[in-house]
Amino acid sequence: MNLLPASPPQPVDATGRVPRGRRALVLGGGGSTGNAWLIGVVAGLFDAGLDVTTADLTVGTSAGATAAAQLAGATPPELLAAVLATTPPRRTGPVGPDARRGPAAPVTDHLDRFRRIIADAADAADMRRTMGAATLDAEASSDTAGQARWRATVASRLPGRDWPHRAVLITAVDAHKGDPVVFDRHSGVDLVDAVAASTSGGGSAFRIRGRGYIDGGYRTNAENADLAAGYDRVLVLSPLGGRSLYPPEWGTHLSTQVDALRAGGSRVETIVPESGSEHLFGANAMDLSLRPLAARAGEEQGRALAERLVELWR
Repeated sequence: MNLLPASPPQPVDATGRVPRGRRALVLGGGGSTGNAWLIGVVAGLFDAGLDVTTADLTVGTSAGATAAAQLAGATPPELLAAVLATTPPRRTGPVGPDARRGPAAPVTDHLDRFRRIIADAADAADMRRTMGAATLDAEASSDTAGQARWRATVASRLPGRDWPHRAVLITAVDAHKGDPVVFDRHSGVDLVDAVAASTSGGGSAFRIRGRGYIDGGYRTNAENADLAAGYDRVLVLSPLGGRSLYPPEWGTHLSTQVDALRAGGSRVETIVPESGSEHLFGANAMDLSLRPLAARAGEEQGRALAERLVELWR
C-alpha cells in the first residue's frame, strides 16, 4: 500500500472506471480568519436549512483542511459557537475596510519571499520545488521542538482525531521533491498529521515519518478545486476570493479550475467574502482578534445564499 500517495486515491467500480459522485465541497485556504469565515458560511447555510457537510467529497486546503477536519467531528453550530466564545487577543487600531493597519511583519516577510520565488520560477512545479527546498534549509536551523508544538496546536483545534468514513481529501506538497500530495483516510496518515502538513505555510516543513511536507496551497492555488473533477455539483468556498499571486499562464487560478470543472460537466458555485469584509483576510489573515468578525461575516453570507444554493445541493 502506498502510505503517502502523490495523487488522490480514487474509488473505482468493477470495470475500473472512476464513478461520478454527486456533490463536492471545496474549502480553500486563507489563514486564521479564513478558517473562521469558512465555519461561519457553513453554519449560516446550516441554520438556513442547507447542510453542506453531507457532501460526498470534501476537499480541504490549509485553513480549509482544518475546517474539513473540524466539520468531521462537530456540527457547524457547535464550531461557530466555539469561534464566537473564544476571547481573542486585544488588538489596537480601528477595525473596518478603511482602517490603515499594516500586516504583521511575519506575514509581510513571507509574502515578499513568496513573490520573489514565483518571479524566479519557470512554472508551478519549479515554484513548489524551490519553496520546499527553502523550508528544508530553514528547518536545519530551527527549533526541533517546533514540530511537536505545531502538531499539538493543530490537535487542539480538532474536536475529533479520526478520519470520517465519507471522502475527505487533505492537500499538501512534498517539500523534498515539490510533488503534490493528497491525504485521505486510506493513506495511513493520522488526521492530525495530515492537517498539520497542509497548514505548514510558514518557514518550516512538517515531517511525517521523517519526510517534510508544506502547505497544500502551494499545490495549485488556495482552493485545489480541480480535485473535485468528476463530481456533478461542486460548491467552492474561497476565503481569498480566488485571488492568486501566480501568473495566469500557469493555469492554477481558481477561475481556470472552475472553467475546467464546468467543461467536464460539473455545476459549480463559488462563495467568496463580500467586499465589506475583505479587510479581514489577506494580510490580516493571521490576526486572531478578527476571527469572530470573520465568522459573523461568513454566517450572514451563508444565511443569505442558502435559498439560491438549494437547487445545486439537493
